[in-house]
Amino acid sequence: MNIVIAVDGPAAAGKGTLAKRLADKYGLAQLDTGLLYRAVGYKVISQGGDPENIEVGEAAARSLDPAELANSSLRTDEAAQAASKVSAIPGVRAALLDFQRNFAANPPALADGSAAKGAILDGRDIGTTVCPDAAAKLFITASTEIRAERRFKELQSRGLGAIYARVLEDMVERDARDSGRSASPLKAADDACILDTSELDADQAFEQSVEFITSKNNF
Repeated sequence: MNIVIAVDGPAAAGKGTLAKRLADKYGLAQLDTGLLYRAVGYKVISQGGDPENIEVGEAAARSLDPAELANSSLRTDEAAQAASKVSAIPGVRAALLDFQRNFAANPPALADGSAAKGAILDGRDIGTTVCPDAAAKLFITASTEIRAERRFKELQSRGLGAIYARVLEDMVERDARDSGRSASPLKAADDACILDTSELDADQAFEQSVEFITSKNNF
């Protein structure tokens, strides 16, 4: 049986960290779908293009090479902002949808070479659009201020100059784009477990997620 778990939520809510821990626990292949959009956005801006330009964004998505996902520059805030813009383009989302669904249906082997028992995908629209039939759906959120503080500290820890007020402003703008776009807007699936991590540490979020997954699937 190929297990699929969907983890959605806004930026810096903690879904990536959670997805990795769940992948390790259940033996699942993990796909950070945000990297797909970051790779497309970064490709556009690195070539001097406008990430809100429909034709440019669609061309970048159609020519995306999986090897580009390993680029360390995709972790920058600049790439994140570009990702939020290209992800609002319906043609970009359509071009990347098959990639994500194929990963879920045919998960690659794990790092140790063993076969994956399934896949866990984290992003913005996994439970609603990419894998609506996922065995378990989690929607991870937190207050905007808490998420901005987390992103601010992350940037500082990587030696990148950051101003909290600007990080907060960028996050508010990004949330508005992600939630307001016409193509697969950011929202929780009707059958998702909504987990607010504003007052939770990583261990607590993990434990509550495992409890929910167990209740849904008898793992």
